[in-house]
Amino acid sequence: METRAEMRLPTDDLAKDLPFFTGTLKMRLDMIYPADNPEIAVFSGHGMRVRIEKGAPEGPGTLRILTDAPDDFADGERVLLAPNGTRVEIDELNPPLVLPQTEHAFVVRRLADQAPWVIGRAGMEYRDLVPTRLGGAMIASHIRVPDGPVPDMVHFHKVGFQLIYCVRGWVDVLYEDQGGMRRLTAGDCFIQPPEIRHRVMHAADGIEVIEIGVPAEHVTEIDHAMTLPTETERPDREWQGQKFVHNLAKDGVFDPFRIPGFEARDTTISDNTKGVASVMVARATGETSPWTRHDCDILFNFVLAGEMTLEGEGKDPYRLSAGDAFVIPPQMATRYTGATTDLELLEVSLPGRFKTEVLEAPGR
Repeated sequence: METRAEMRLPTDDLAKDLPFFTGTLKMRLDMIYPADNPEIAVFSGHGMRVRIEKGAPEGPGTLRILTDAPDDFADGERVLLAPNGTRVEIDELNPPLVLPQTEHAFVVRRLADQAPWVIGRAGMEYRDLVPTRLGGAMIASHIRVPDGPVPDMVHFHKVGFQLIYCVRGWVDVLYEDQGGMRRLTAGDCFIQPPEIRHRVMHAADGIEVIEIGVPAEHVTEIDHAMTLPTETERPDREWQGQKFVHNLAKDGVFDPFRIPGFEARDTTISDNTKGVASVMVARATGETSPWTRHDCDILFNFVLAGEMTLEGEGKDPYRLSAGDAFVIPPQMATRYTGATTDLELLEVSLPGRFKTEVLEAPGR
C-alpha cells in the first residue's frame, strides 16, 4: 500500500507562487491542475510535500528550510514571504552548540522538600535537581525508569557533555560502535559523547539514575536509519573529542580526595573528555574536614548514601541525606561536617581540572 502526506497552503494567485516555490525555494513541481486554469499545485523538496490550493481555508503558515549552506540558499535571505503569504525561514541544518555563561549560585535541593516528579521522554520520571539551571549552563536530573522494556528509539543528543550515573538497580543500553548490550549497575556510569547513537532497552524494577547535561537545553534527535547494535566495534572512537566511557564501580580504587577527610575514586571521565569534566565518588574517612574553596566553574554534588552537614560562608547549615543535591559556586568557602560512616558523594565538575584551597576559616 502506497501512502503520502502533504501540507496544504492557501493562495489567491497560483501563477505567482509557481516561480517562487520552484525557483527561489528549489522545490520540484509534482502536480498541477486543471490544465486550462490551474487552481492546485503540489511541490516536493527538502523532505516535505506542499499543496498550494486556491481558496483553501487554512492560514498561510510558516515553512522552515534547514540547510548546511544557508548563505548560498535563496541568495542568502534568511526570511522570505511567498506570494501566497507563507513565511519561509532559512536556517542552519546543524547550528553550532551554544554554551551559556554560567550564572553562579549556591543551590541546595533536598529530596524531603518533595520536588515534583514529571513524566519525560520515553515515559521516564524526572526530578529537577538544579531548578535555576545556572542560567542554562547545565541540567541535573534524578530519573526513575519504568520497569521492564523501555519504549525507546535509537536517538542522540546535541550536547557538550552528558553523564549517566546509576544510583540503584540496573539498565541495559545499546551504543553505536560499542559492541553489544551494556549493563549499567549501581555505582557505574556512562559518558555519552556528543551525538553518539544509543537506545535504552530494559530497566530493572526501581532503577534510579542521575543525568547531567551541558547545556541545560539541548536537542534530542531520533535516528530512524541506524540499527543497534552496529556491526563495527570501535572502543577508541571519539565524538567531538570525547570517548564513550563505561566505568565500573567494582574496578574503582580510592585515593586521597581534594578535600581532606575524604577519599575518592576517579571514573576516568576527565581523561576521556580531555578535561571537559570530571566525575568522582567520594567517601568520608572519619577525619575532620577543613573549610575549602574552589575555582571550578560548575561543581555539582549528589548525596548517594549517608548524611552530612553542608556549611557555607554566610549561609545557614544544611543537614543533607541520600537523594539531596547541591551546587557550590566558585570562591565560596564551604565545609563538610558531621559525616556518617556510610556517606558517599557523587561530585561532577566542569571543567575536569581545577584548584581547591584549604582555609583556616571562612574568608581567610
